[in-house]
Amino acid sequence: MSTLLRKVWGSVSNRICSASNPPFQTSPSSPSSIAATSSDSSSLGALFDSIPLDILLQILRLVGPNDTIKLSCVSRAWRLIVSDNRLWIYFLQNYQRHGDPWDSVFFAELNLRAGYPLQPFPSHSGELSFMRIFGQRAQVPGSVIIDGGSGYCKFGWSKYACPSGRSATFLEFGNIETPMYSRLRHFFATIYSRMQVRPTTQPIVLSIPLCHYDDTDSAKASRRQLKDAIRTVLFDMNVPAVCAVSQATLALFAARRTSGIVVNIGFQVTSVVPILNGKVMHKVGVEVIGLGALKLTGYLRELLQQNNINFESLYTVRTLKENLCYVAADYKTEPSKDTRASLEVPAVGWFTLSKERFQTGEILFQPRIAGVRAMGLHQAVALCMDHCHDAELTGDDAWFKTIVLSGGTGCLPGLAERLEKELYDILSPSLANGIKVIPPPHGADTAWFGAKFISNLSTFPGSWCITKKQFKRKSKANIMW
Repeated sequence: MSTLLRKVWGSVSNRICSASNPPFQTSPSSPSSIAATSSDSSSLGALFDSIPLDILLQILRLVGPNDTIKLSCVSRAWRLIVSDNRLWIYFLQNYQRHGDPWDSVFFAELNLRAGYPLQPFPSHSGELSFMRIFGQRAQVPGSVIIDGGSGYCKFGWSKYACPSGRSATFLEFGNIETPMYSRLRHFFATIYSRMQVRPTTQPIVLSIPLCHYDDTDSAKASRRQLKDAIRTVLFDMNVPAVCAVSQATLALFAARRTSGIVVNIGFQVTSVVPILNGKVMHKVGVEVIGLGALKLTGYLRELLQQNNINFESLYTVRTLKENLCYVAADYKTEPSKDTRASLEVPAVGWFTLSKERFQTGEILFQPRIAGVRAMGLHQAVALCMDHCHDAELTGDDAWFKTIVLSGGTGCLPGLAERLEKELYDILSPSLANGIKVIPPPHGADTAWFGAKFISNLSTFPGSWCITKKQFKRKSKANIMW
C-alpha cells in the first residue's frame, strides 16, 4: 500500500507543477485547466487504470482531503474519481474540525444552504457536490452563537463542539426580552467579554426569545421592536453581520426538521409553536401555558417542604429536579411502585425522593394540582394541531405531525412518551396517525445547536445575515421573520 501511495504522489508531483488553483478552489467543469495539466485526460496512468474504483477510493481516503484535491489537476479521469460524492461524504464524516455529525451536515446542506426564506422543495442529494461543500465549509468564518432567554443563556464559538459558557440571565441581566438599549448592551458586552472576543471580528447568530405570540398588529410591532433593538445594539458595537432566528425554529433545525410543532418549556411559560418551512405560523396560532421550569422547581420545593425538607437555594431543588424527576407513563398506577432514589448534591448533602419524583412533572399535564389555572400540555398541543389542520396550509397534515420538545425541562425522562400517548388518546384517529414526539436532541442546548447548523453552512453568511448597511436601508428581503 505504501509503495502504491508513493507512486501516486510521484505521478502528481510530475504533472501538477503547472496548476495554479489553490486546494478546494478548482472548478470541476473547467476544460482548459484539465487540458493544461494532462495530455491524456482519459487515463489514470498505466499503473492505476487496472485498479478497481472502490480500491482507488480507499487509497484516497488514506491520503486525506487536502492532498486528494491535488489529484484533480492531473487528468480528467482523476478529476472524475476525486469528485466522487462517496469520498467527500467520508471526509465530511471524519475530517470536519468542528465535529458536526454527518446526518446534521447532510440535513443542513440539503435544506438550509439556499438561505432564508427556506425553499419548500429542498435540493436533492444528487444535485450537490460534496467536494465543493467540504471546501466551502472549511473556509466559512467562525461566528459567535448566543442563545438567550428569560431564564438562562448559552454562548460559544460556532467551531466548538458545544457552548463554552452559560449564565443565569434573569439573575444577572433582568428581562432581556424587553427592548431596552442599556440592558441589551450590557448583556451582549458581558457575553463578548466572557468569550474574550472582539465584536468586530466575526458575525453573530442569536436566538430570538419566544414572546409576543399573537398575530395582532400590536404583537407584530412588539416583535419587530425587539429585533430592531437587538440589531441596533449589535451594530453600534460594530458587529459585522447579524443572524437572528426564532428560538423555536432553531430547536426544530436541531432536530433536523424544517416543519413541525415545537414545544418549548421555557423558564416562566411553555409555548407550543407551529412552524412551516422554517417560519413561525403566528396566523395559525401559538398556544401558551402559564407555567414553565421555574414553576416545576417551585412545586418540587413545596412537596419537599411538606416532608420538612427546607432549602436555602433553588439551585439545590433544580439539581434534584434535573437528576431525579421524571414523567410517569400512567400517573394513577405510579404510586404503587417503589420510586425511591437518592442523590448527593455537592456541598449540600444527600437527598432521597420518592413520589415527588413523578409528581413534579405531572403538573405539565395537570396544572391544577399545583394551583395553576391552565390547560395541560397535551391539550395545548392538540389544540395547536387542530388549528394547523383547519388552516389547510399544505396538501396534507404531515408537516405538523412531528413534535419537538425544547428546553431543559423538556429533557425529563418519560415526557416525550407520555405526551405522545396522551395525544393519541384525545385526538381523532386520522389526526393522531403518524404523530412522533422527539425529546430535545441536544438537551438544554438544543436551540444553540440549531444556530450552529446555520453558522457552519457552506453558504454562510449568505442571506442568513443582515449587515449594518442593509439594516439601515430596512432591506426587507434580508430581514428575517
